[in-house]
Amino acid sequence: MRWSTGDRSNIDDERGASGGGFRAVPFGIGGFIVVALLSMYTGVDFFSLLGGGQATAPSGSVGTSGSATGSPTEEKTVDMVDAVARDVQSTWETLLSGRYQQTKVTLFRDQIQSACGFAQSATGPFYCPGDHKVYLDLGFFDELQRRFGASGDFAQAYVLAHEFGHHIQALTGTESQMRQAQRADPSASNVMSVRLELQADCYAGVWGHSAAQPGRAAQGKVELEAGDAEEGLRAAAAIGDDRLQKMATGRVMPERFTHGSSEQRVTWFKRGLDSGDPRACDTFSTTR
Repeated sequence: MRWSTGDRSNIDDERGASGGGFRAVPFGIGGFIVVALLSMYTGVDFFSLLGGGQATAPSGSVGTSGSATGSPTEEKTVDMVDAVARDVQSTWETLLSGRYQQTKVTLFRDQIQSACGFAQSATGPFYCPGDHKVYLDLGFFDELQRRFGASGDFAQAYVLAHEFGHHIQALTGTESQMRQAQRADPSASNVMSVRLELQADCYAGVWGHSAAQPGRAAQGKVELEAGDAEEGLRAAAAIGDDRLQKMATGRVMPERFTHGSSEQRVTWFKRGLDSGDPRACDTFSTTR
């Protein structure tokens, strides 16, 4: 993946912040992984206990904020995150024709307070509808490669673009409609969660389609290189519900899916990659 270093205006750097108490967490890709494994190992439905990812008020002291400088490798990753965030948002500004609202990626270490409450690094990347920001502890990228075998910068970019997909859902009203429907019919909560997550995967692919167009690097934009699409597809497959459940317990329980199977996640991410059209991402009108 080719990209140009920018001014980091798409990032709120809170890596030097100190956090306060922790009560509950919003969900992201990494958060689902951690909570899913806990649920599978213990038999306790932590998703229900956490109220579907809605955070509660924090306890303890409120932390201080500030940026921090990491290793040269980490700082290069920060620049990559900024470049991807800039490019994803530029793409959606065009696709939404004036309806897009800019946001930022908040980088943190260990824990952070968001409008959704306090979150820890174990939460993984997540989008908070309360302040319309994407939150990321860069350590998740190491976990993505080491634990789940999804390496490469476009695998990381896919994760970011997925979270921005949730931002699109918040802006278009899809997220609030789904949450309302979940409250009205709790028995269908997991099914609706899967549809929301698969649409975010498809939206990530929509951006990937744009980034795959030749000549973008010369314009200072992100441009995919040979093999990048495969990196993204491997990442989508690596964090499918069925694969995570099998890793944790040796068996698959589709009734407990909240993000979709590996096949579903790959299918919808690829649909976005191939089409570049958000209208191809209607996950709510299909059973796949």
